[in-house]
Amino acid sequence: MNDNNEEADVVVIGSGMGGLAAARAVAQFGERRVLVLEQHYTIGGMTHEFSRAGQYRFGTGLHYMSANAGPFLEFMTDGRAQLSPLPDDYDVLHFPEFDFAVPATRDRFRERLVESFPDEAAAIDAFFRTIRRAMIGLAARNVLASFPAGVRNVGAPMVRALFPKTYRSVSDQVARSFRDPRLRAIFAARWGLYGTAPRSSAFGYHAAVPLTFFMDGTAHPVGGPAELGRIITEILQRYGVQLRPRQRVLEILTDRGRVTGVDVEDTATGRRYRVRTGTVVSAAGVRNTYALSGQDRRLTDLPAEMSAVMLFIGLKGSPADFGLRGENHWLMPDLDGEGTLYVSLPSLNNPAAHRHTMEALELVDPAVVEQWRGSVADDRPESYREFKQLLAERLITRLDRQWPGLRKMIAFTELATPLSFENYQNSVRGSFYGLAATPQRLRSPVAGCRTPIKGLFVAGQDAWGSGVVGALAGGLMAANAVLRPRQVGALWRAVRKGPPPPDPGTPWQGYLRVAAIESLTPTVRRLRLEPLGSGPLPFTFTAGQYVKVELPVAVEPIERSYSICTGPQQTAFLEIAVRREPEGLGSAFLHQEVTTGQALRVSGPYGEFTWTGGVETETLLLISGGVGITPLLSVLTAAADAGHRGRIVLLASFRDEHEVLFSRELTALRRRLPGLVVKVVVTDWYGRVGEADLAPLVDGDTRVHLCGPAPMMQDLIGVLTSLRVPRQAIHTEAFVSGSSSRTRRERAHAVALAAAASGVTAYTIALAGGGPAVTCRPGQSVLDAANAAGVRLPQSCGEGSCGTCRVRVLGGTFETDSRGMFSTAELADGWLLACQTLPTGDITITAESTSTMEEIR
Repeated sequence: MNDNNEEADVVVIGSGMGGLAAARAVAQFGERRVLVLEQHYTIGGMTHEFSRAGQYRFGTGLHYMSANAGPFLEFMTDGRAQLSPLPDDYDVLHFPEFDFAVPATRDRFRERLVESFPDEAAAIDAFFRTIRRAMIGLAARNVLASFPAGVRNVGAPMVRALFPKTYRSVSDQVARSFRDPRLRAIFAARWGLYGTAPRSSAFGYHAAVPLTFFMDGTAHPVGGPAELGRIITEILQRYGVQLRPRQRVLEILTDRGRVTGVDVEDTATGRRYRVRTGTVVSAAGVRNTYALSGQDRRLTDLPAEMSAVMLFIGLKGSPADFGLRGENHWLMPDLDGEGTLYVSLPSLNNPAAHRHTMEALELVDPAVVEQWRGSVADDRPESYREFKQLLAERLITRLDRQWPGLRKMIAFTELATPLSFENYQNSVRGSFYGLAATPQRLRSPVAGCRTPIKGLFVAGQDAWGSGVVGALAGGLMAANAVLRPRQVGALWRAVRKGPPPPDPGTPWQGYLRVAAIESLTPTVRRLRLEPLGSGPLPFTFTAGQYVKVELPVAVEPIERSYSICTGPQQTAFLEIAVRREPEGLGSAFLHQEVTTGQALRVSGPYGEFTWTGGVETETLLLISGGVGITPLLSVLTAAADAGHRGRIVLLASFRDEHEVLFSRELTALRRRLPGLVVKVVVTDWYGRVGEADLAPLVDGDTRVHLCGPAPMMQDLIGVLTSLRVPRQAIHTEAFVSGSSSRTRRERAHAVALAAAASGVTAYTIALAGGGPAVTCRPGQSVLDAANAAGVRLPQSCGEGSCGTCRVRVLGGTFETDSRGMFSTAELADGWLLACQTLPTGDITITAESTSTMEEIR
């Protein structure tokens, strides 16, 4: 591998929450070059989601988390994670003879227990004290495990002596604490949250996870688990962390007890290479880590882990039809809890979910699939498929017995087995929660972030505890061991301080709720978007700006831009108006499928089609075609809110009298704006507005805002130019029809195919006036190629709505869509939008200013 050597300061194996946490902490506070190698094709570990049947989305490991996920998650997401609370009774335990609902908050849990078991009230209070003590013992043990061996050897016996209950089995501790077997069963239940049965699990883990971590209530990530991964990977890239999927680590290299590098295979290409490094953080689990480094003989004393089968269910309707509200259900065949079936309802807890789903998980011995282990994932024997069908049928029967009629609502199912987790997670024998949460694990020197090899550390669940937040804590423990003391101090000060304030120069990204839907005309709807919780909008905007909205119309969502039609003074919500396009995927969804209460992913604000207030002597001329009036309504509202008294003229054109928009709002605005003149034209006015119509409205001090269909805008730019309105005074925003032309993606695909057929792999974009030439891949836009080469062009939206990225092509061949942003004369001079222009040969461009455009004419 000598010809394929690379170098990195730190290599992280695995992109689960533990690996990503370690990568962030080391890159940010250690200022190291960090490379993350992930064997799966998606970054994010168990926050990964997958789609089936073109409409259902399923999580793979994160079902719910603490509603108060604490400073760790705040740190990792810079405070951007949005959580939707589960019902107050968030876990319902179904025993053969009785049910028990676990409420949020420790006090209410205690009250319900005492109400149900009054004779054991004193024992219940004592048990809560025991929980706290055992939790402290677990934390002390785990923190100690991050210290060097000398400190661990001295401290470990002290922790065991001070906190003996941490090391007892769950069954032993509840038997010592209570007489009533039902009360014992309630406290011992929900061991499925960490994967080791009560007779074998250490009470410290049980005290930490079901009995402490969820006591403040529970929540589900808005947008699904993958939204956490998306936010975190964006932040990591900001700190220069390299993230590489489809990379299988073959060996962790050592020399005389110290890490020297890793050997890697790129499974997408088959290329093998070596990364030289003195520090490796493995979030691939203790068993994988020790095997890759030749240390697996040290693991013989650790008990085997459980795996799981998981049934993913797509539903025709809502689980609410069965009286379910989003709480989790634990179906237990007996008081011992063996064979517990855990059921979650993610679509009821994620306001952004588009289709209803249900997930059922049962922990199993990985030996249930032993006869098929070693077979190829895509070519398992028929007997394996029969096994899965029988198992899925058993689980469905059990669910239908609990909720009669559920079977008829099922539209889709897929079953994952230990082989599935082994294949996708690369976990040993499909282990679901890492090392078994047993007393032996707590006593073992290998169950922590330190290893016997210098420079090799373990992150993730095996370094702290189960679950996403447990893995995150394990990643930070590994970072503790890697960083210098001064850097560790800076890390924990940052965690305690909380996330930094948002960068005002960066568009906000997150979810807003559809609060109201109103039909304005037969083809136009107005949607009100508000924050998920109380309080104002999470961002401010300027009149005339727009937001991008992500729409779940297919397996992969699409993004569309919509102008804001409310004024900036309205901070409780914003509104957009959407015209239904005959072939528009986005508009079809917003007209036919979206419902009030649904959350949509929004980013913004964007755009420079803005008005921030003008001098009273200036004439503000607003010209719109159809739904292009939307941003102009925001401008008028802002003017009214500011008490503007200057002259404003609105020329609004509509094709049909039934399509006239905002009549009520314009009437109200006339009363508030003494200088406002409104002229509504109901006609196809392309070419019908000439100099004679506009001449009385323009002078040397006129500011024009123009928004509408491309042909109208192109004609009017020419008319305004002939009236000597300065080009810099004409502000444009494109109204882009979803069916007017091929999308840029379609055009790019055609350009790339044509180039490939001709054997062309790249074009050159030369910059007039000097400067380095830019290489452009066939199908790549001028703007994207320039950005990739570090050549800064004027830009804003990147999609042809704002018209900011004007460039002039001086020579060469290309495909483009002008979006009506230029007059006929400007087009003849070669002015185009860089984001919409695709070279089909070598070209030469200049990004001269708009004032230069006027001089050229």
